Amino acid sequence: MTNTTLKKISEVLGVSISTVSRALKNHPDISEKTKAKVIELAQTLDYEPNANAIHLRTNNSNLFGLVVPTISNYFYDAFIAAIEEDSRQQGYSLIILQSGDDPVIEANNLKICRQNRVSGVFACITPATKDMQPFQKIFAMGIPVVFFDKVPDLANCHRVCVADTAAAALAANALNNTAVKHVLAIFGNPTMSISKKRLQAFSGALQPETQCTIGYAYNSEEAIEITAKHLAASKKPDAVFCMSDEILTGAMKAIQIAAWLIPKQIKVIAISNGFFPNLYHPTITYVETSGYRLGKLAFSKMMTCLSGDTNTAELSLPCTLVEGGSL
Repeated sequence: MTNTTLKKISEVLGVSISTVSRALKNHPDISEKTKAKVIELAQTLDYEPNANAIHLRTNNSNLFGLVVPTISNYFYDAFIAAIEEDSRQQGYSLIILQSGDDPVIEANNLKICRQNRVSGVFACITPATKDMQPFQKIFAMGIPVVFFDKVPDLANCHRVCVADTAAAALAANALNNTAVKHVLAIFGNPTMSISKKRLQAFSGALQPETQCTIGYAYNSEEAIEITAKHLAASKKPDAVFCMSDEILTGAMKAIQIAAWLIPKQIKVIAISNGFFPNLYHPTITYVETSGYRLGKLAFSKMMTCLSGDTNTAELSLPCTLVEGGSL
């Protein structure tokens, strides 16, 4: 089956190509009778516009690029769902690219975005991203980039984040309301701004008399090792704070292996998208940071960028404490 073109439709109906084109665009100069004939034949022949030709003519791909570390993460899955939903409603398509937390793959993903002349890019940078040149190439093409969740310490860029400082402080204050004396607080990559913000806020909000041991885990496996090590130490923690869902799953596995009772022997609190805390019994108390709501905020920011707004103030998503049975 050959592709249907405007020329083929014009030849069948005996009208000019420009008439067919204008009829499909509902141009007022074309009669309703002609429009009906053109549309009916186009549907019968399964006509589809040439996207590449439209991109070249209008210099607008109506396509967004979204670069995430992985899609197998409930926070990013929820974020993607929000972006896809709003993109579809606004007439945009979406290409989703995974970096695997590898800056080389991230750079290649940005190259794909450039080659496809995307209208905008949503990007969560990798922990190892130091060279911002691949992003500078995107900026040079006039393509807006909205950084989300893990964002660069870069001046004059568009960033949307969860309220990292408020979320960590809220978790610390929840622990302050209990009788805990020794907290094991596990954070992510210490070079990331998200880890730095949460560590500073958590440590600052925790009561001075509460001992706090800091650990860093790059993934759930490392969270298992850190938690298990401290559960077996002579001076054991009576509470664990987990900076993320990935860290929470690791810490919980170590606690379950050690057969510690929650909250009698150890209390647990996390910053979470909300899915994993509800898988455990008792339910884990957590500070909610919604990937879906962050996606909605990021898309709104992208739309303001495309409208010509150059304001680069960082936007933060409010957080809330969700009570479980783990404190």
